[in-house]
Amino acid sequence: MKVNRDIIVQAALRLLDDTGLEDLTLRKLAQALDIQAPTLYWHFKSKDALIDEMATLVLASGAANLVPDEASDDWRVWVSAFGQGLRKTLLAYRDGGRMIAGTRLTNTLFQETAERIGGHLRQAGFTTRQAVTLLSAVYTFTVSFVIEEQAVFPKPGERSAAYDIEMRKTHLDPKAFPLLREAGEVLFDRFDQRFEESIDLMLRGAATLLPG
Repeated sequence: MKVNRDIIVQAALRLLDDTGLEDLTLRKLAQALDIQAPTLYWHFKSKDALIDEMATLVLASGAANLVPDEASDDWRVWVSAFGQGLRKTLLAYRDGGRMIAGTRLTNTLFQETAERIGGHLRQAGFTTRQAVTLLSAVYTFTVSFVIEEQAVFPKPGERSAAYDIEMRKTHLDPKAFPLLREAGEVLFDRFDQRFEESIDLMLRGAATLLPG
């Protein structure tokens, strides 16, 4: 089979959904493509290099998710769309959050979208530093949020037994940990609601930086 980098990356993303990030190896990928390992290593020298390319493709292909569906001059709409769209993009892949974390992008397609969003923040009155800090905070929070979310639900709708909420309560003394006993329902369930509430808190805080 004749392969190129694009074919390899697409196959790697499919294999990721079967194996998870930890068990994704170049050897397994070569087997899935029915090619010899040296052929694969000619395109990617290491698993890290492959993951960089996978992350780049995922973020670039999800760029349309990162901007509002309809035209808006409200900077809050742009920031919210960025966070919501990034989460949607990462959740489309098993271990999507872990795959993206710490990667180095190999093209500028994602940065082009970030530049567009940042431009709206500058127009709203944020300084360059404030705009960059806000977007990086949303980005870092979203990636971390998805990593935790996918730990609880490795596959959509399939909760890990390690995150049984009622079982968690049995390990916390009600007198010593009254708040944390109730926190399980906030931390390990209804992720959509908590994500929206978290982004709202960030927007409210960012709004205080603007004049007036």
